[in-house]
Amino acid sequence: MKTVIERYNKAKAEHGQLLNPASEVKFWQREAATLRQQLQYLQECHRQLMGQELSGLNVKDLQNLENQLEMSLKGVRTKKDQILTDEIKELNQKGNLIHQENIELYKKAELIRNENRELQRKAYEANDGNEVNTSSSLAYTIGNGLQLSPPQQSRPQNDERPADAMRLGLQLLTVPDGSPSKIP
Repeated sequence: MKTVIERYNKAKAEHGQLLNPASEVKFWQREAATLRQQLQYLQECHRQLMGQELSGLNVKDLQNLENQLEMSLKGVRTKKDQILTDEIKELNQKGNLIHQENIELYKKAELIRNENRELQRKAYEANDGNEVNTSSSLAYTIGNGLQLSPPQQSRPQNDERPADAMRLGLQLLTVPDGSPSKIP
């Protein structure tokens, strides 16, 4: 396209204002014919690159076409590899950030877990002295005479509450005959 514009500017500069309409028409006809030839050549090259209309080519032309295709394919593969490498780097960076965030969250959760253990230990120590008073005052009656009271507070050896006591929080008091007991 640049060559067409350059030729046009050159021809216009040479002829300047002296061009008559007939010579200008001839100039444009020559330009149109040149552009048609270029278009046909490009279409033919495109068809050959796509593997069509190869019967008119000799061995040398076919080898040149093959080399051209190999070079193009190598360029495409290089570009694809570069894009994949960039994506892998980006995903690795994101993975590292997520891993660091996971470590920080784990540390926070562990800190909270330790604080809870310390609070539970202090609560058990505070309740050891007044166990009798709290167990009788925290009894609850539910519905049809069923009574619940806090769990027996025996201090575990590893300073952690039993799993059922943590989950349930209350235990059912029963008398030897199997019926729920009532605390006055």
